Amino acid sequence: MIRKSDIPKEVQYVAQTLEKGGFEAYMVGGCVRDLLLDKTPKDWDLTTDATPEEIQGLFGEDETFCNNDFGTVGVKFPIKADAASATFNGTSEEASDPTLEVIEVTPYRTEGTYSDARRPDKVEFGVSLEEDLKRRDFTVNAIAYRISEEKLVDLFDGASDIKKKRLKTVGNPDERFGEDALRMMRAVRLAAQLNFAIEAETMASIAKNSELLERISIERIADEFEKIMNSDTPMQGIAFCERLGMIDYILPEIKDAIGCEQGGIHAYDVYEHLLRTAQAAADKGFSTHMRYAALLHDIGKPATRTIGGKNKAYSFYGHEVVGARMTRKILKRLRMPREFSQNVEKLVRWHMFFSDPDEITLSAVRRTIVRIGEGHIEDLLNLRVCDRIGTGRPKEQPFRFRKYKAMVDEALRDPISVKMLKVDGKDIMDITGEKPGKKLGYILHGLLEEVLEDPNKNNEEQLKIRVMELTKLPESKLAVLGTAGKEKQAEEEANALKAIAREHKVG
Repeated sequence: MIRKSDIPKEVQYVAQTLEKGGFEAYMVGGCVRDLLLDKTPKDWDLTTDATPEEIQGLFGEDETFCNNDFGTVGVKFPIKADAASATFNGTSEEASDPTLEVIEVTPYRTEGTYSDARRPDKVEFGVSLEEDLKRRDFTVNAIAYRISEEKLVDLFDGASDIKKKRLKTVGNPDERFGEDALRMMRAVRLAAQLNFAIEAETMASIAKNSELLERISIERIADEFEKIMNSDTPMQGIAFCERLGMIDYILPEIKDAIGCEQGGIHAYDVYEHLLRTAQAAADKGFSTHMRYAALLHDIGKPATRTIGGKNKAYSFYGHEVVGARMTRKILKRLRMPREFSQNVEKLVRWHMFFSDPDEITLSAVRRTIVRIGEGHIEDLLNLRVCDRIGTGRPKEQPFRFRKYKAMVDEALRDPISVKMLKVDGKDIMDITGEKPGKKLGYILHGLLEEVLEDPNKNNEEQLKIRVMELTKLPESKLAVLGTAGKEKQAEEEANALKAIAREHKVG
């Protein structure tokens, strides 16, 4: 049941203004669905028989904007005090939701044919509410609510489907998906977000029409996939995408992980392990980039798997190197932001770092912090926990995790950047007379490389002596010292890739 008290005064004000102007006004779509689910809607949408021009005329051009082909008018909040009738319920009540910035109002409309399976060839306004609801995607999104009458308009039994936790298209699913192929991904996304089942006929139609996603831009696909990843049940969503044939247009690389057995501590193949690790990240409420890192951390395993030894055990030498490169390509294809992609790639590249506590040294921890960034070392620890959960075993053994955390805390107290050195560029120029340039940078980074190995060397007197020694070296040798860490990493990755190429007879 929808309670009027759950509807922000801003939404009520927009509906009242439309009705006072002689028009119909209904809440519609996700906000009605969420209220029936006893959830707080993130967005509030209204539909009306007014045209875009008539809507803007009621609220004023300064308080609205309209810049799309569907006639949607955004009413901006807070409304200025001098706007016509800018009161809620006829009074000067304060806004009930200070974070509410825009309420979208869309005219009733019908849509013509969808020749490209993306957008209608023609949009027509001035139709009835019934005709408007007919063109919507799923029954749970085709429910309207008139605030003034506290009346629910449910022509397609959407409320019943909500109670049954069932996702079903309005009318023929082939027609709905033929109109906009992205609705197939939206079905999976909503199922993951709401923990609903997809009705059998709707699911069969998705499997039959999945190839229509070829016509959809990767940006729109990636946006829906990100919403799946950010849902409470990404494992369910990704499994649906694979089962229904849509994964080819999102993350085809993961198909190689299906049936790729691992053995050892792993109870699942690589595919299920990746899904379970991503689900663990979601269960812990981790960030979007952590969820992607969890899903992709072992994406390089199928390409690197070998069988050897007396027990004919599987090994995946260099899978983190290969996986990082694959991750870079995947996220670039999905048009993910550059910084986001780099963070995920680094987590994939170094996710094996905390796998063996006996092999970890403090200097190695310091170098890893430099490689992935101080702000992400905690992510690396958390990824380790999710990785272990994804094997089918309990979370990371407490004594091990405490050891890792203690080492990180200690390493963070040591110098891990040139800014933390006891001498800076000005000191070096004062000591040596050196001018700003590459040589100065090489000296600073050369000092950092030595201090990363032994923090005790971060002593002002010792560093100044070392500066004098380094200044005497030619710039070419300083460059080698200053980039030693990066060069070593590049060499390790090149060697790993060569070994993988030899093993698999590729390249």
